[in-house]
Amino acid sequence: MSYRQVLVTSLLLLLFAVAGTALVALTYDQTRGRIAANERAALLHNLQLLVPRSAYDNDPLQDTVQVRDPAMLGTGDPVTVYRLRKGGKPVAAVLTPVAPDGYGGPIRLLVGIYYDGTIAGVRVLSEHETPGLGDAIKADRSNWIFGFNGKSIGNPPLDKWKVKKDGGVFDQFTGATITPRAVVKAIRKTLIYFSRHRASLFKGGGAG
Repeated sequence: MSYRQVLVTSLLLLLFAVAGTALVALTYDQTRGRIAANERAALLHNLQLLVPRSAYDNDPLQDTVQVRDPAMLGTGDPVTVYRLRKGGKPVAAVLTPVAPDGYGGPIRLLVGIYYDGTIAGVRVLSEHETPGLGDAIKADRSNWIFGFNGKSIGNPPLDKWKVKKDGGVFDQFTGATITPRAVVKAIRKTLIYFSRHRASLFKGGGAG
């Protein structure tokens, strides 16, 4: 192959590489906004499943605070707290703690807590539990997760925030105790964290 042919081939490869990179960048730029919008819509949907939209008038996706407490929130990463208000007054907070000791690995949760400390609702954001067993923690697999609605630190007492096998009041699953045990413990710790930091969590913000 002559020098001229090598040069032409190299230039063609370079042009293909540049064109390919430009196409990827263009595709990413065009879809980035759509992906972000879809993620926002999904998150808003989940928040409204926990706390009715009529209960607050701010935009919780704009009214957030980042907190850290590995011991109580299950992760060393920042945990997002979505703050819900009505007329500027606190209504509820939705936290994103982690149950680090799930059977298949960490379980990411969405825990809604009214300002009075009562649980508005809980949802599972992500999990790697055994299909047909541990994944019953998800709302589309069973009604188990709805059993936390209306619960609080005193209802049941803290020493009863366990699965029944451990002397508590929450059901476990046949053949899968580790998963519900991890979720119950994570929610219990989240309630304690909220009770300790309730006032500070709602300082500042208030974006509509």
